[in-house]
Amino acid sequence: MAEKIVVKAEKREEFGKNVNRRLRADGKVPVVIYGGGTESVSATAPLSELAAIIRSDSGINSVFSIDVAGDVNDVIFQDRQVDVITGRLIHADLRRFAKGEKIEMTVQIHVIGEPNEQFEEGAVVTQVAREIKVLCEPAKTPEFVEADIAELRADRPIHVSDIKVPAGVEIVDDPETVVVTVAVQKELELEPQIEEGAEPEVVGEAPAEGESGEGGE
Repeated sequence: MAEKIVVKAEKREEFGKNVNRRLRADGKVPVVIYGGGTESVSATAPLSELAAIIRSDSGINSVFSIDVAGDVNDVIFQDRQVDVITGRLIHADLRRFAKGEKIEMTVQIHVIGEPNEQFEEGAVVTQVAREIKVLCEPAKTPEFVEADIAELRADRPIHVSDIKVPAGVEIVDDPETVVVTVAVQKELELEPQIEEGAEPEVVGEAPAEGESGEGGE
């Protein structure tokens, strides 16, 4: 098991735009830590360490510890603000949780396998849902879940109910939600075009040569 990441933070005593600018210049990010049945705490944490956690394989689902003046809690990212121009993290809400507490997390869906059924020409397998919500202890959050398409058929898509998850993980999404489906793309048959310069065929009896219209001499 990988060693638990511990981020050392400082309790925040000053607030305001000027203070935030100084924090950014010092490579720090304002954070708010809440949840777990205790009061929220405002603090500042090193930007480099939080950014490294976000870039890790588990990303914002990462469970890590934050140490504020000796008060250590396990937390996850609940929300974050990013500068739209630089892409830099400028604020984060961190949720602490009690041991054994389950929370709702979002994980990716990876499609595996090959359909057992042979589809007709033009069939296209499409992944409709790419993420799924699960309820579990943060430390047990899977990096992804797998949707096996072996049983995919033209008349039966793969649903959320077909996805298997590890023990201790519960799927929150509607079990009837379609994850993978197959559709057949058929070329449209175009009506024959009239050749340039050709007269369209007129249904009905054509007038005889030299015959004048009504009221002619």
